[in-house]
Amino acid sequence: MDVQVGDLLTMKKPHPCGSKQWKVLRTGMDFKLKCTGCGHEVMLPRVKAEKNIRVIEREGKPVC
Repeated sequence: MDVQVGDLLTMKKPHPCGSKQWKVLRTGMDFKLKCTGCGHEVMLPRVKAEKNIRVIEREGKPVC
């Protein structure tokens, strides 16, 4: 899966704040994501994050 820093990810499950969108801050073996709703930052293993991604948006356009 081609995920780059700055992408907006729409996940399957919402964050407790209600937002499903996360901004990618760091990639590698782990992803560092920031919730667009409340600003909470988390580190997730790449495998777990990729499993939960629905849509990847780069510069406002969905990436296949």
